[in-house]
Amino acid sequence: MLNPRARAVLTAYGVLGVVQVVAQATGPGWFAGLTQVLLMPVLALALLARTASPRSRLVTLSLAALGGSWLGDTGPRLLDGDLAFLTMVGCFLVAQVCYIAAFRPYLAQSVVRRSRAWLTAYGVVVVGLVAVCLPGAGVLAPAVLVYGLCLGTMAVLATGVDRLAWVGGAFFLVSDGLIAIDAFSGLDLPAHDVSVMATYVVAQLLLVLGVIRRDERRAPDGSPASSGRGSSASADPRRTTPGPAGPPP
Repeated sequence: MLNPRARAVLTAYGVLGVVQVVAQATGPGWFAGLTQVLLMPVLALALLARTASPRSRLVTLSLAALGGSWLGDTGPRLLDGDLAFLTMVGCFLVAQVCYIAAFRPYLAQSVVRRSRAWLTAYGVVVVGLVAVCLPGAGVLAPAVLVYGLCLGTMAVLATGVDRLAWVGGAFFLVSDGLIAIDAFSGLDLPAHDVSVMATYVVAQLLLVLGVIRRDERRAPDGSPASSGRGSSASADPRRTTPGPAGPPP
């Protein structure tokens, strides 16, 4: 259960997220920018409020990912043109790498080991996204390829953390996919900014909630719970399996 402080901060994040998405749709632009810059610090406070010191590797790296995301939300506002876009991509690449490092210990509980069908589905989505974007990427094609692979890897590894993280990773894939399609494919997506921010707000929230739930199930010495069915189930009486064996509910 969330403690009152964590619940209050998460509620603040939810309200801020709704306000941000509405601001994207209605303006003014400065207000949309301000609310976007505040999102990740508030979510990081929620993660800090719900976890105890010394914090686990999972929590520490997830906080670093939120920091990279905040830089991606903030840095481009100080720049113009291609430099602003490259700064955003670079900062979010750092965030993806941090999430990958955080989620890597749960590989055995992810779809990589437990569901070939889901792994194939993720692969098809990532390959399709890269294929759509590469022709229009020009000199940025290598960056698009690297980012696409990292984004897909994060989403796949998130499936081993918790069911909420599974859904959060999928939403992140959709959010960044919309950005890439808009930037490189030449397609004019309706309500693009609103769609990107709505999926981004939900993605980060679910990833953090999944990290919190997984952190609650870690072993007393701070190490990840065993991937064995019996030991994971006993670590969390609310679950009968250690990780997702099928689609998220």
